[in-house]
Amino acid sequence: MSALNRPRRRLGALVVTTSLLASGLAVAIIAAPAQAASTDVVVTEAYGGGGNSGAPYTNDFVELTNNGSAAIDVSGWSVQYASAAGSTWQVTKLTGSIDPGATYLVQEGGGANGQPMPTPNVVGTIPMSATAGKVALVTTQTALTCGATCHADPSVKDYVGYGTAGDSETAPAPGLSNTTSAARNDPKQDTDNNSADFSAGNPSPGTLTGGPAEPPVDAKIHDIQGAAHRSPLEGKRVANVTGVVTAVSSNGFWFQDPQPDDNPATSEGVFVFTSSAPTVSVGDALNVEGSVAEFRPGGSGGTTNLTTTELTNAKITVTGTAAVPAPTIVGPGGRVPPSTVIEDDSAGDVETTSTAFDPATDGLDFWESLEGMWLGIDQPQVTGPTSSFRDLSVVPAGAGVRTVRGGILLQPTDSNPERVLLDDVLVPIPDAKAGDKLAGVVTGVLDYSFGNFKFLPTVTPTVVDGGVKREVTTKSSPLQVSVATFNVENLDPADGPAKFDGLAQAVVHNLASPDILGLEEVQDNDGAVNSGTVAADVTLNTLAAAIVKAGGPKYAWREIDPVDGKEGGEPGGNIRAAFMYRTDKPVKFVDRAGGGSTVATTITTDRFGRPHLSSSPGRVDPANPAWADTRVPLAGEFTWHGQSLFVVVNHFSSKGGDDPLWGRFQPPVQSSAPKRHQQAEAVRGFVDQILAKDKGGNVVVLGDLNDFDWSQTADILVGSGKTALIDLPRTLPLNQRYSYVFEGNSQILDQILISQNLRPASSYDVVHMNAEFPDQISDHDPQVVKLIPLPSWVR
Repeated sequence: MSALNRPRRRLGALVVTTSLLASGLAVAIIAAPAQAASTDVVVTEAYGGGGNSGAPYTNDFVELTNNGSAAIDVSGWSVQYASAAGSTWQVTKLTGSIDPGATYLVQEGGGANGQPMPTPNVVGTIPMSATAGKVALVTTQTALTCGATCHADPSVKDYVGYGTAGDSETAPAPGLSNTTSAARNDPKQDTDNNSADFSAGNPSPGTLTGGPAEPPVDAKIHDIQGAAHRSPLEGKRVANVTGVVTAVSSNGFWFQDPQPDDNPATSEGVFVFTSSAPTVSVGDALNVEGSVAEFRPGGSGGTTNLTTTELTNAKITVTGTAAVPAPTIVGPGGRVPPSTVIEDDSAGDVETTSTAFDPATDGLDFWESLEGMWLGIDQPQVTGPTSSFRDLSVVPAGAGVRTVRGGILLQPTDSNPERVLLDDVLVPIPDAKAGDKLAGVVTGVLDYSFGNFKFLPTVTPTVVDGGVKREVTTKSSPLQVSVATFNVENLDPADGPAKFDGLAQAVVHNLASPDILGLEEVQDNDGAVNSGTVAADVTLNTLAAAIVKAGGPKYAWREIDPVDGKEGGEPGGNIRAAFMYRTDKPVKFVDRAGGGSTVATTITTDRFGRPHLSSSPGRVDPANPAWADTRVPLAGEFTWHGQSLFVVVNHFSSKGGDDPLWGRFQPPVQSSAPKRHQQAEAVRGFVDQILAKDKGGNVVVLGDLNDFDWSQTADILVGSGKTALIDLPRTLPLNQRYSYVFEGNSQILDQILISQNLRPASSYDVVHMNAEFPDQISDHDPQVVKLIPLPSWVR
């Protein structure tokens, strides 16, 4: 951890020391090594704000440079740090050598915010202060013990005190912040005066940026933003930047030029980072001088996030007051976002490989062209529920393809660049659900974080109810067996009665008490407590009892405990798939002993050649590497009025680690997809074994596949020819194909597939009762299919 946002540190007074200087006289001076200007290795930059709020980098660092004519071996040397008034030194040992003119980067402690460091030469763990401290380059690896005189220690090669440091060379370097480092003005000059040698500026690990300071450049905001994802003035000091304050946050403010240029590709607004609460107000007219920086937010997305252009280390002059410019309208009557394409002219890092900046056709460029600006959306339409992070996805009127209930559908060639997420940085965001609207023109500024462009309202919007209700499916007929899938989202007894009662109500009322229920994310009896417990009998018995309490039938259950800690999910939770089935209906579970967490169930035949599972319940190919850190599918053999029915419940690998749709790398890389393809191949192979014994077999494959109906994962499961499975989501009208809403995009993640023999009798329903609502008992919608298992000769 590093920076401000750490435990408070003691601050001490400065102790000023001097070096002997002679002017015009030939005077021989004998001085301690740290008081004599170094002619080879020096500290050229020190930064202690890494990972803090607003930090450009995730880690603190110390940068060294060799100004000598020969390589310097630093093995046995160290970089050491002490607090501003402290005498306890922490040590990072150095290795290797530094070539002439080369930099040597020492990475230290860090936090969650900012972009990762360039590859360091050595990694330490010291948490340096963001504001004041002492850094020593020492020719031994023994910790210093001195306080206010360490700069004169014979083992100290170079020394930097910054801020209110109690020791320095002559006088300390400036105080720093989360966004500023102390960098040597001229990397080749060491006068043994930290105040004269160092200035505060934008951190630049591994890059020498010193030298004579360039005068600031006069610029307008659109000059700073440019028609690109990064500023053409990045790293430069700009002056006479004028505009009107449009919004104020806890660590900065946005201001906008009321006299725009005629180029819609260049934004007229920009954020000024002040690190603490700014002293300006909305409506203030300003003249600003500052350094142009590109800040890459940390958090979800990390290095895959785009940067935001901002001004740092600013000198702010209030010149008066002025009217806030009218908001630029996004949508009909204003700037209309592209309808399908997020980015189509990049082959990797959009900041370096994009061949064009075209806001009229690329959603990524469209929103970038509005970064920092004061915007309005007239009656935004809500496409997904307010999230636990208080984000709310909206689109302007005219966006599509819309779902039957007011969401917007993710498709293979349409990732919905019209979407933008409202965020609660400035004001609270209300609860809303898909299909709602927000009243009037919602105004705010455009920002970017966590892999998404964020619209930050300055007044809490008013929700207009769209009338969407939770769905209820129809009951099955006496001849139909109803089979459902339901991801119950990390269910364990610690969730309490409300969660179990909510799920029970869903099973009984919304799903009409299905005959067979495939469950995903059933946790062990003590949930996220990492105790070695793997049994889930308490979890499943509690759910079964809650169903009876809700007026439903008695359910029995079957599952196989996994090996502790081997199947991913919440640490300690040991999530797994499970079956529940009604005991008052003709559905029967065929219990066949022999199954286990590492035992593969196989396909056997009886004397009539009919297929059966060698163990029921049984696990599908558990030794397959495809299931490493992932839930192994659970297979069960059932009968319905004497007809066999094989059901496989799945929970494939999540999409965690994939590039975000709105990220830096385009097109986004789905790094998780190959593993799901392997998992689909394993399950498809298992189904093929059943159908090889009986081409008219009754097979249901269901669960949370974590992939779309149009994905390669689904294609593999479907297969081809006479044994192809029917992917039921693909049989629905386009505007009904969703079971999950992520960042406002409605999409299929849960699926039910059935064998050809069941097709004529199937009735399928995605029961929309969770994903579109902010008050969820699970983040997935359940699904149910009603089937009539037929003898194999009926096809």
